[in-house]
Formats: sequence, structure tokens, C-alpha cells
Amino acid sequence: MSQKLLEKVALVTGGTSGIGLATAKRFVAEGAYVFITGRRQAELDAAVKAIGKNVTGVQSDVSVLADLDRLYTRIGQEKGRLDIIFANAGGGGLAPLGAITEEDFDKTFNTNVKGLLFTVQKALPLLPSGASIILNASTTSIKGTPAFSVYSATKAAVRSFARNWTLDLKERKIRVNAISPGVVPTPGYNLMGLTEAQVQGFVASQADNIPLGRVGTPDEIAKAVVFLASDDSSFVNGIELFVDGGMAQV
Repeated sequence: MSQKLLEKVALVTGGTSGIGLATAKRFVAEGAYVFITGRRQAELDAAVKAIGKNVTGVQSDVSVLADLDRLYTRIGQEKGRLDIIFANAGGGGLAPLGAITEEDFDKTFNTNVKGLLFTVQKALPLLPSGASIILNASTTSIKGTPAFSVYSATKAAVRSFARNWTLDLKERKIRVNAISPGVVPTPGYNLMGLTEAQVQGFVASQADNIPLGRVGTPDEIAKAVVFLASDDSSFVNGIELFVDGGMAQV
């Protein structure tokens, strides 16, 4: 590796599987020390073991503000600063209009919008000039998906955050960018309530709509996050980087 993140301190929320875990591995390989979060201790311990070195796991739920306070207290005590945030934690379920419950709405917005907002806001005292913030959005921010309106609305909010926070933080030279993955199978698909057979059927059907003719992998998203975290993107600010095989572009 080229050590593009040498001696940087990074945070990956939702770092126990999928895109978050792949990104944490990439960050460490590029020279960073990484804190990862997850709600379940067993999965968190397994992720720390898989990453292997230069990593600390902190059990927390981004929608619980006291958990975020505890997380940042620990980062401050152990490292004193935070150079990179990948606000990745999120999720959602399938529910068509007419079947959306208040619980569905609150759960998805509390994690994907409220949790992401306070993940960034509460980190501000630890961020030095020149820090990089990457928000995990989605191609659903611009494309309609059946039974996915609540999740899609949260990701549109994430994109809006990147635009506005770019201006809020300009005096501190802190860059804020959003990354929007396309179809990238991860354990999160199963958490939406889909069976493995349904996931495979969805993936196969979506591949036909992707100009590259295939779905993506978590590591392909991770490599793009490394770009936004590193000085390679030093003049990239406020963007939405689609990593989708061209699906939302044509």
C-alpha cells in the first residue's frame, strides 16, 4: 500500500460488516489508526479481529447521543484528534406507501439522519484544520425504488448535509463529501427482511441495469472512500461521488 493515510486517526461508524468493515481495513492498510463502532459486541469483536491491528472497537448506536458522547470522549483521551470521519452507519427496510409505520419512519430517520448529523456535529471539537468527512449516501438519493421511499428520503437528506456542511466548515478547511454506492450486496440486505434467495434474485435483476454488467463489492466502495479521505482529493469538496457502475448515470 502507498500509506496515503499515514498517522491519520479515523472513525468508521457501522464498521462491523460490509462497506464499513471493508473501509476500516483499507484505512488501516493505508497507515491510519481506526476506531470502529457497532451496536452488537460480538460482531464488533469479530471485526476488530478481522482488521487485526491499529484498531479500536467501541460499542455504540449512532442514534443514541450518549453513546456518541462516550465514543468521542474515548477518542479524545486516546488520540486527541480525529482526522477522518466515515459516517457510514445506516439501514432501512422495505415498506410501500400505505404500509409505512411510525416505527419504520422513526427507526430509519433516527439512524440515517439524526445519527449521522450528531456523529459529525459532536466530533467537531476533535477535528483539526484539513480534516475530511465522508457521508455514506446512496444512488437512491436520485433514483426511485419501489417500497423504499423512507430510506431514499434519508439518503437525500445526507446529500443535502454534505452541501450545507461544506459551507459551514469552510473557514476550518474541513472537506465534506458524500459517497453514493450503487447495488453492493452486504449483510445489510438481509437485515432489510429479505431472505437469501430474495437478495440473490434482486442482485441478479439489478445487474441488467448496470452498464458494467455486474454489481459492486464493498472493497470497491472502500477504495473510493480512501480517495475522499486522502490528500489525493485535496481539491474535492461538497460532491456526491457515485460508485455504481454507471447505474444512476445513464
